[in-house]
Amino acid sequence: MGSEERTIQTLGIIGAGRLGTVLARLAASAGYQVIVAGSGAPALIAPAMRAIGASAGTISMIAAEADAVILALPLGRYRMLPAEQLHGAVVIDAMNYWWGSDGIRDDLSDPRTSTSELVQAHLVGARVIKALSHMGYQDLEDEARPVGSAGRKAIAIAGDDPVDVALVAALVNDLGFDPVMAGPLSAGIMLEPGAEAFGADVDEAQLREMLERFPTSQRGIIVARARGELPL
Repeated sequence: MGSEERTIQTLGIIGAGRLGTVLARLAASAGYQVIVAGSGAPALIAPAMRAIGASAGTISMIAAEADAVILALPLGRYRMLPAEQLHGAVVIDAMNYWWGSDGIRDDLSDPRTSTSELVQAHLVGARVIKALSHMGYQDLEDEARPVGSAGRKAIAIAGDDPVDVALVAALVNDLGFDPVMAGPLSAGIMLEPGAEAFGADVDEAQLREMLERFPTSQRGIIVARARGELPL
């Protein structure tokens, strides 16, 4: 990985579904070299990736060549990710718990921890950042705008390392959205299903207000009590 250079030139995306494809298209349009790995052989998605300016590859290729990696696969499959290969990588977690596709999973819905913290615990040595997860793929595709555009929408970012967060913020900006800092990785729970910001297609000021309201929201109170921050 070249993340120590603190710039992203080659972006890897693990997951070739709707979200992964939209992000690949946005990144390629912004001038990034993009490698996408799907669940099967690269040849299966190669034509579709070429059509949007990206290339198809394997997770091993992404681990070797990419400066940052976006996870755009079903969250329930996160334990299948190769922790050893992604050691040291900047990993952008764009996944969410969907009971429809992931099944009923108590381990993925425990309010004591964000799902990105679960991903970080599995990817020992990686540097996980929560981003590009709370806006739907269709809105991501439709709402990308150049810097300074009126009505530009915002994407929240949660992470523990300020340098890595800044790196991802630059990527979010290049993709066409205003980055908003949500706090440490644990704050990623404010971007998950059940929170007001989940599904939000709003500007920077509105998104900040949603994050500020989280502690007093129904979901925020549930989380605070589960984490021992409020009396039961």
